[in-house]
Amino acid sequence: MSLVSSLKHSIFVRIYAGLLIVCLCVALFAQLLMDTINQERMQTYRENMATGAFYLVSEGLAHQESETQREYWLSDASSLFGSTFRIVPIENIDFSASERRRFESGETVVRYVSQPAYADVYHRLPDDKVLTVRVSQVTEQQVRAMAVFLLDDLSYYATLPEKRAHLTELENKFSYPLTLDTIDTFDLDDDQLARLRRDEVVILLQDSNSSQGNSSIKIVIPSEINDMAVLMGPIPLFNWFPLNLIISMVLISMFLISLGVYALIFPLERKLQLIQVGVNEVSDGNLDIQVQVIGQDEIARLSATFNAMTSHIKRLIESQRELTRAVSHELRTPVARIRFAVDMLADTDDEDSRFMQRDYIDEDIEALNGLIDEILTYAKLEEGSPKLDLESVNLKELVEQIVRETEALGKDIKIVGNPPNSKVTAVADRRYLHRVIQNLAGNALRYAEGTIIISAWVKKGNAFVSVEDDGQGIPEEDREKVFIPFARLDDSRTRASGGYGLGLSIVSRIAFWFNGSMSVDESPELGGARFIMTWPVKPLTQTIAADQITQEKSERSFES
Repeated sequence: MSLVSSLKHSIFVRIYAGLLIVCLCVALFAQLLMDTINQERMQTYRENMATGAFYLVSEGLAHQESETQREYWLSDASSLFGSTFRIVPIENIDFSASERRRFESGETVVRYVSQPAYADVYHRLPDDKVLTVRVSQVTEQQVRAMAVFLLDDLSYYATLPEKRAHLTELENKFSYPLTLDTIDTFDLDDDQLARLRRDEVVILLQDSNSSQGNSSIKIVIPSEINDMAVLMGPIPLFNWFPLNLIISMVLISMFLISLGVYALIFPLERKLQLIQVGVNEVSDGNLDIQVQVIGQDEIARLSATFNAMTSHIKRLIESQRELTRAVSHELRTPVARIRFAVDMLADTDDEDSRFMQRDYIDEDIEALNGLIDEILTYAKLEEGSPKLDLESVNLKELVEQIVRETEALGKDIKIVGNPPNSKVTAVADRRYLHRVIQNLAGNALRYAEGTIIISAWVKKGNAFVSVEDDGQGIPEEDREKVFIPFARLDDSRTRASGGYGLGLSIVSRIAFWFNGSMSVDESPELGGARFIMTWPVKPLTQTIAADQITQEKSERSFES
């Protein structure tokens, strides 16, 4: 598996990448949300600041008795403010529904344009007209102009109680307090007192390091009443990152990251729970359990391996039971014959008969030794992966060697070799491959009537060896049974033909450890049985961990 494919199918890489993406997305979302909130806060701040000032201008216009006076007053106000005030009909400007609602509630509308930076301010007047002005930036001149507008509005109220009552009413239009009090209460220094006595407006800055919190300004306006002044403020300056907003954004970000992490971890947790359920079932003795985990990550591969391991354990247990029963059955016959021969030895005095019984005992002991060797070989191949000494095997030389060894048995059977050319090789363990062909040849030799053919070839990256005979063959419904330990078929392949029923099982296991397969069909040339072993020409690159059937099932479940 390539590095790119490994990273693609790695659940931990996906989790780490997912966490990074979640953090980046949350950071971008938090930034966008904070910018949006700040823009809304700033818009609200602008409109709240503008509402009080423009209400004073509208009140100043309302106090003028004639149109000419209104024009003069508005011209003076424009000069004082530093920007030109205009009065236009409300239908000349396309206001949105939310802006019209602000007009209906007596508030001011501010339209801010970032490039170039300016703000158009609108305040509704009676008779469906709108007072408007364009402000490029807020300056000290505009602050002093607002103080003058307030004093002008207060001049229409003669007594101190009336002035204070009117300031209380005006506070509904302003977002900060308005008070009229003696100068001594404002905590001014000598220079500020001197400026105030010269009828100058005094602006006080209060930064955020003080106990009051955010930065703010206070505007002290000299009044026409001796030793008294109007205090506007404190007027809070706009704070782009207030503590409550930062805390809210941190909490929202943590919540979103938690949701993202949960979404990433929950599938992993769910898959692990499924595997845990499977492990619990196996620990309770249920080996039929199959964990169904969909995907191509480590957990899915772990579940496929778990299923393969469970099936392998189940098959090993069943195989052990079958082997135990079959071994006990196979051992009874030679043991019974030995016991019978021993009894015959005890009952006869004839020397020739005694020698004959001794020979029978030797044959049965040899049969027992052969059976034990076959059982040990099968058990070794069954219990785990054997150590394979892989090398490049010349198939022509191997086939010719098997032909010579088979002919040396002296059977009245024609042995035909069908090897490839001398340059054809395949990677395999020569010792095990020799045993495969030798077992197949010996098996064919027992059932052939006159001829067997031993072949080998390489095609499309796979190596093949086959042994075929001209016997009666194997019925199609019985072809899978021949690879089962101690299995024997009826008809020609009977117990009288010899063998223990382990040879083909051993051949099948060797083929499996070669990462290949074993099959049987009908010989197209001789008409009997043909056994074919197939395996990859290239060396094995991984250790096989389960039998062939289990491995195929695990791969199918993994791919699905």
